Amino acid sequence: MRELSVYIELNGIQTLVGTISGEQYNDARFRYVREYIEAREAAPISVSLPFQDDYFSTEQTRNFFESLLPEGFSRKAVADWMKADENDYIAILAQLGRECLGAIKIVEGNDDRESGYELLSAERVKALAAEGATKSTEILLETHLSLTGASGKVGLYYNSDNNTWYLPKGDAPSTHIVKQSHVRHKQIVLNEQLCIQTAKRIGIAVPESFIVSNGSQSDQDVLYATPRYDRPLSENKIIDGLKCPYRLHQEDFAQALGIFASDKYEKVPSGYMSRMFDLLRHNSVNPIEDQIALLRIIIFNYLIGNTDCHVKNFSLLYSEDLKSKRLAPAYDLVATRVYRTTSNMSFYIGGELDILKINRNNFAISAFEIGLSQKMVLDNFDYVANKLEGAMTEAAEELANKGFDNSISLKNEILKNGGYAFLHM
Repeated sequence: MRELSVYIELNGIQTLVGTISGEQYNDARFRYVREYIEAREAAPISVSLPFQDDYFSTEQTRNFFESLLPEGFSRKAVADWMKADENDYIAILAQLGRECLGAIKIVEGNDDRESGYELLSAERVKALAAEGATKSTEILLETHLSLTGASGKVGLYYNSDNNTWYLPKGDAPSTHIVKQSHVRHKQIVLNEQLCIQTAKRIGIAVPESFIVSNGSQSDQDVLYATPRYDRPLSENKIIDGLKCPYRLHQEDFAQALGIFASDKYEKVPSGYMSRMFDLLRHNSVNPIEDQIALLRIIIFNYLIGNTDCHVKNFSLLYSEDLKSKRLAPAYDLVATRVYRTTSNMSFYIGGELDILKINRNNFAISAFEIGLSQKMVLDNFDYVANKLEGAMTEAAEELANKGFDNSISLKNEILKNGGYAFLHM
């Protein structure tokens, strides 16, 4: 029998939540420990895992915990290094689960690793930019850190006082998510920074972000860095002379809604959009504000041509005491249509999946489905659409002034290939 201990950081304290037990990954089941359920300050770790005495099903367990793992090449590379089955999410969690997104930590055996931060040389940061997912996987293995998603990315600690990067060790949290350029998608770092800065100018809540340049502005020399909104710095805890962040819990919409990571794209009509709004309506402490924020993010993704805006790219962010939840800031905003990727959006909007067939009227149709008035939906559609070009022009010019000369031409490509272009046909 294999058993993994599941912890959560609650008010800054690592607290045992429960265990995952099973002979192998396909019979593993999660169960809360009685001491946690009875604790006055306790709260469930997921909307999809409410308190109960019994074990959760293998499907419920896999849905939540597998969604903590990286996908694609990174997951395969980790599994190959471990000589494990790529499907064995329990074995991979045991290797990578000490620093997940949110406040969850997963440990097999004794939790006795020494915590600290190891200074990264400039050469190693440059190698991370140049060597693609192979280098990021090496760091994932070294730091036992699990970040969801298919792109090469790692969690690092950044000291802005002297512009230095560190590898977190043991129980030390990271402060930033650092992404690499994609070998198949040119200028993706610039693409994401341009889209994030555009969204910010429109009034959409996004994390702060910046481009790390290790020489030129070409893909092999740049990284995309964003401070982790689930890792606020603490004034009270110091590790290796550095302020140590505390962990805020979050779960993506797939975890909360009980949707497997493999089903993150809505391929047949399954009500994903209505379920996303219902999730906020029933769980957010400010449901009206968060539903409008979600609506604007969806509209923005359509307008820029982000067909990769699946349900794992939206999250609930918990308070430090786990008692309240809000929609997390928008992330993974990339104009994918400039790479001539699929024209299918990640979920149906007003009964249509193909971005080439979606227009303002589909958003009007979606109003009934998501439980908002048609006037509210269209007013917000027009608000984002009317601001998009001006906001993106400002963001592109600012990036050009920093030496990213391709930002202007990239802006033009985005405006020609996303839903924004269809408004002017």
